[in-house]
Amino acid sequence: MKSVPVYDLEGNKTGEVQLKDYYFGCEINIPVMHLVVRRQLAAARRGTASTKNRSAVSGGGRKPWRQKGTGRARAGSIRSPLWRGGGTVHGPQPRDYSFKVNRKVRRLALRSALSVRASEDRVMILEDFTFSEPKTKLAAGIFRALGVEDDVLLVLPEDDENVVKSMRNLPFVEVIRVEDLNTYDVLANDRVIFTRSSLDKLQEGVQDEGSA
Repeated sequence: MKSVPVYDLEGNKTGEVQLKDYYFGCEINIPVMHLVVRRQLAAARRGTASTKNRSAVSGGGRKPWRQKGTGRARAGSIRSPLWRGGGTVHGPQPRDYSFKVNRKVRRLALRSALSVRASEDRVMILEDFTFSEPKTKLAAGIFRALGVEDDVLLVLPEDDENVVKSMRNLPFVEVIRVEDLNTYDVLANDRVIFTRSSLDKLQEGVQDEGSA
C-alpha cells in the first residue's frame, strides 16, 4: 500500500493515509481503459442527425416530363437523389451510439485509471471541509495553498451544494461524487483530489489484495 499525505485547506500536512493497492496499485490495463472511455463518449453522443430519403422528400408525385422525345435524360421523379433537393442516399438517421460493457470491466478500467494517477503522484487527499455559503474566493484559495494549477477532479463523499457552487466558477476544477467516479473523468483531469471521507468511502470493505 502506498502512503500519501493529508492536507488541510491551508496546505499544511496533517497526517497520512494508505492508498489500497486494489484501487491505486493494480496492474494497469490500457486496452480496457480505452474500451470504457469509448463507451462513455459513445453514450454521450446525441445521435439526432437525420436526413430525408426519397420517400420523405415532398413532391415528385408525377413524372417531370414524358419519357421520349424531349432530348432530355429520362426522369421519373424530382425526388431522385440525382436531383438538387432530392432524397439523400444512405444518410444518417437518429440512432443510439451506446454499447454495453460489463460491470467488472468498468471497475477494472477505473482501478487502472486511478493506479495511473497514483503512479504519477497525482492523487492528493484533503481533510473534510464544507462552506457555510458559496464562495469562489475560498475555493480558489484551497488550490492556491496546495500549489495546484492543473486540471483537478475533486471527489466528494456526497453532494454539498455550497462546495459545488463555490467550485463551478473555477474552470480547472470538476466536482464529482465518489459514487459517480469514472474512468473518463479520472483520465481527463491531470490530478485527482479526494477528501478523507470520500477516500474512505471508496476503499470501504476492500481488503489489501496486492495487485489483484
